[in-house]
Amino acid sequence: MLWLTGIACLAVGLVAGLLVGKKVQTGSPTRIAELEAQIQELQRSHADYREHVSSHFDTTAELVQQMTESYRDVYQHLATGAQQLCTEDVASKLLPAGEQTMFVSDADQNDTLEPPKDYAPKKSPGPGALSEEFGLDRNTSRAEE
Repeated sequence: MLWLTGIACLAVGLVAGLLVGKKVQTGSPTRIAELEAQIQELQRSHADYREHVSSHFDTTAELVQQMTESYRDVYQHLATGAQQLCTEDVASKLLPAGEQTMFVSDADQNDTLEPPKDYAPKKSPGPGALSEEFGLDRNTSRAEE
């Protein structure tokens, strides 16, 4: 009799668990649909945002280009005026228009580029800082050997 009661309780528990599980699961499809709609809306919003950012930087690049050209025109106008209205020495000091040094980068002016060094150049004769003998007195180092 005890076995029958145990089996009956197990069966009732399984049926009750299945019913509760079905009830919880029937609410899920609506929640899943809501979340999918929310994800799609966020994706659309993100795509719109990216498009606005691209448009913003495209416009900014155009405006900076126009500003650079306007600045170049103003510089040329000032340089021409300085050359016409001032003496040659004063004009060359104020605005060196012939070379347009304002618009030429250092890389354009200096054709020979030297890579950076990973050591300090030697200033005095003798072993350099990376030498094995640097800072050692030759007499004491040989006596210790």
